Amino acid sequence: MNSISSCAASALNGLDRLGNWVGMLGIRLLLAFEFGVSGLEKFYGQNWFADIMDAFPFPLNLVPVDLSWFVATWAELIGAAALVVGLGTRFWAAALIVLDVVAWISVHGGNGYNVSGNGYKLPLMYLLMLIPLVLSGPGKLSLDHWIRMRAGHA
Repeated sequence: MNSISSCAASALNGLDRLGNWVGMLGIRLLLAFEFGVSGLEKFYGQNWFADIMDAFPFPLNLVPVDLSWFVATWAELIGAAALVVGLGTRFWAAALIVLDVVAWISVHGGNGYNVSGNGYKLPLMYLLMLIPLVLSGPGKLSLDHWIRMRAGHA
């Protein structure tokens, strides 16, 4: 019995070590893909924010439409690239949370593009995946971790 428990503990410790390196990578890559595709659609598409600007929460509804479109496009594109390599992950995850909440309120909440029957499923999933990146960081397989190690802070 002791050898079974020792073997199980060893296996779990191995999974913990592996998880420290790659556990957040899948979340980062999935979110990078989703926000990157959305950013590219904005980059190559027409600005439709004027149609929904009145649904944006205050004070974002006061920002000029073209500036909102520019910020949303580049936050998604740069944020996606940063998530892929794990650079500035907590900052970009927090920025994408703001973007996600605004999109949830103004776009996905029935005022435009509807991603599921009620429009809330994907924005909620993105939010729930971004929160661990803000709280726990990108994991060891990231530039953030490498920079912290080089600076002697890990």
